[in-house]
Amino acid sequence: MSRRARHLRLAGSALIALAGSLDVSVAGVLPEDRADVLYHSYDGGGVTIDGPSFLVRKQFAGKFSAAANYYVDNVSSASIDVVTSGASPYEEERTQYSVGLDYLHDRWLFNLGLTKSSENDFEGETVSLGISQDLFGDLTTLSLGYSLGDDAVSRRGDADFADTIKRQHYRLGISQILTQNLLLGLSFETITDEGFLNNPYRSVRYLDGSSPIGYSREPEVYPRTRTSDAAALRLRYYLPYRAALHWEYRTYSDTWKINSDTFEMGYTHPLDGGITIEARVRSYSQNRADFFRDLFPNVQFANFIARDKELSTFDSTTLRIGVTYDILESGWRFIEKGSVSLIYDHMLFDYKDFRDLRPPAATGLSPGTEPLYEFDADVIQIFVSFWL
Repeated sequence: MSRRARHLRLAGSALIALAGSLDVSVAGVLPEDRADVLYHSYDGGGVTIDGPSFLVRKQFAGKFSAAANYYVDNVSSASIDVVTSGASPYEEERTQYSVGLDYLHDRWLFNLGLTKSSENDFEGETVSLGISQDLFGDLTTLSLGYSLGDDAVSRRGDADFADTIKRQHYRLGISQILTQNLLLGLSFETITDEGFLNNPYRSVRYLDGSSPIGYSREPEVYPRTRTSDAAALRLRYYLPYRAALHWEYRTYSDTWKINSDTFEMGYTHPLDGGITIEARVRSYSQNRADFFRDLFPNVQFANFIARDKELSTFDSTTLRIGVTYDILESGWRFIEKGSVSLIYDHMLFDYKDFRDLRPPAATGLSPGTEPLYEFDADVIQIFVSFWL
C-alpha cells in the first residue's frame, strides 16, 4: 500500500466533508452552481496532514454542469512505522486536480471525471464514468459507475526503482423513497488492484538470536493483485421538526482475507437563526490479512510478508460534532446564499496484533511481548460554501 493510499485513509473524513464533491450527482437534476473552500487538519499517531481544497461548479447550456477541484495534503510524518524503522521523519506535499462534467437528458444523468495527483514518489491518474436514472415516478434512483486508475510508484534515493499500479472500480447504487419520511440507499462496489501494492519503504521483523534486540528486518513483500468487494445499507429518516436520523452499515472483504464491518449513526438538527448541528458515531473493525504478522519466526518465512498496521486486526471509533451557519440568506450580488461549517472528529484506534516497539514502551522486553499499539487522532474541517 502506497503512502498516498494511507494518507487518504487517515484524512478520509476531511475529503468526505467537502460539500459538492465531484461524484455526488443525483439523477434527474444537475448539481447546483456553487463554490466551496475547505481547510482540513489531521493530527494523530505522529502524523499531521493539513491543507486547502477549492471546488467550483457551474451549469451551462441548460443540460451541462462542469466542476473543478484542487486539493492539497501537506504531510509531516514521524509515525510509529517511521520511528521504529530507524528512518528520519519526513515532510511532503501531495496535490490533486479533478475535473468533471455532467450531462442531463430527460431522467438520465451522465458524468465523466478525471483526477490527477502527485507527490514526490507517486503519480496517479484516474478516469471515471457514471450514469444514473430516476425510475418509478422518481421514487427510485439507479446509478452505475466505473473508474480506471493508472499510478506510478517510485522510491526516494533509488533511481532504479519504478513500478506501476492499475486500479479498476465498479459501482452500483440504488436509492428508494420508502415513505414520505424514510429514504433507503443500497450500494455495491468491487475494486481490483494490480501492480506494486505495498509501501516501498516498510519492512517486517523476524526473530534473530544474533541481534542485540532479538530481531532483524527485511522488506515487505505483497501479492501483486487484490480484489475487494463492499456493500452498504443506508437509512435516513426525516423527523417532523425538520431534523433527521441516519444509520449505515457497511461490510467489506478482499482476497487478502481481510473482512471488516462499519456501523454509523447520526443526527442532524436545524435550529433557529440558520444554525444546523450534527452528531455522529462510527465504529469500524477488521481482521488481519492472511500474510500479516507482527513478528515472523525466521527470515523469508513466506512468499508474502507484511507488518503494515493497516493490514492488522484493529478497531476504531470516530465521534463527530459539527455546526453549520447559513450566511447571506438574502444573497449578495451574484451569490444566492452561503454557509460556514465547522466539523470536529475524534478518532480512537486500538490494534490487536500490532505491537509498539518504541522506547521506552518496549525497552527490555522480549520480541513479541511488547505492548499493543493504540493512538487517537483529531480531525478539524472548516469549509465555506456559496450557491451562485
